[in-house]
Amino acid sequence: MPPTAPPPQRDSWFAPLTIDLIVKVLKTSFFHPFVAWIIPLCFRAQNMFWDAPPMLVSIAWASFITLCWIAGVINNRIAFGLPREVDLSEEVIVITGGASGLGLLLAEVYGMRGATVAVLDVAEMENGEARGVTYYKCDVTDKDQVARVAAEIERDLGTPTILINNAAVVVGKPLLEMSFAEIEKSLSTNLLSHFYTLKTFLPAMACNEAGGTVVTLSSVIGTVGAAQLTDYAAAKAGVSALHRSLAAELRRSHPRIRTVLVTPGQLSTPLFHGVRTPNRFLAPVVEPVDVAKEVIAAIDSGRSAAIAIPLYARWIDWYSVLPAGLQAIARRLAGVDTAMQTFVGRAGSGGERKEGKGDVLIQAF
Repeated sequence: MPPTAPPPQRDSWFAPLTIDLIVKVLKTSFFHPFVAWIIPLCFRAQNMFWDAPPMLVSIAWASFITLCWIAGVINNRIAFGLPREVDLSEEVIVITGGASGLGLLLAEVYGMRGATVAVLDVAEMENGEARGVTYYKCDVTDKDQVARVAAEIERDLGTPTILINNAAVVVGKPLLEMSFAEIEKSLSTNLLSHFYTLKTFLPAMACNEAGGTVVTLSSVIGTVGAAQLTDYAAAKAGVSALHRSLAAELRRSHPRIRTVLVTPGQLSTPLFHGVRTPNRFLAPVVEPVDVAKEVIAAIDSGRSAAIAIPLYARWIDWYSVLPAGLQAIARRLAGVDTAMQTFVGRAGSGGERKEGKGDVLIQAF
């Protein structure tokens, strides 16, 4: 009997309220240097003396926030170096898994903004054609197909300057229920394909005087793992390690190439259809448009970056520091190992199940 999607649940009136929204409001108000300095200026406009306690407290707070902001700028400069100059009219962007989901959103945005975009996917594009976007049917797990399509892109569009490794698959089964074909397909798509595309597109990008940008889509699951995601978690952990090591190599050998690592939580795409977040306040489901905004901002600025969405994803590395007992308690409270019990994948959301090696669910992240 095929899996069916769980019945829809009515959201409460406060469902849009999340810790991420609260932090965003605070960052643009009390924790923003400009706003912080307005407070002592307002006190001064009321003829308050400089040595008055409220004035001293507000100045101390504004100074602290300003120093934190400066420290953040210095930290980013040390970690990621100077940005490169980006001219979208001269950029050729390659997006794997760009026929739907986040990949398609990025392709459409850059296509409309005048960049040249090449989408690599085994599935046809959901909207048929998009302005400025050229579709190439390609299985990124086949290095020969990747090489062939790379030659076609070079001939049709020019030398790629931006590579976005976005393709992903989810099997969603316990390890003991997975076939060897499913395991191989999952690891090939989620991990090995990154090696194939990097080895294919990086050499030309490295020779480009204007440099280039490599964007890697990983996941918080690569850090914490989860039941029914053994293959996916292993691949995403490998992707994160691959990106960090590659960034270290490029920093020494090709400093003009920028690297962007994206580590999102659960995305509201068919890839994880049916999976419910255990806590919408602390662990909200991420909309693709929110991730796309951050990725586009990093690419446009020409800087390297480490993007983690939502808020808990920025601190997920501290999970490994906790004692094993606290980790077990945190997993139980978060429900990370039971979330996949309602998983139905793209097949349950109106899409088609891709037949082949082990009948895996294929969808762009």
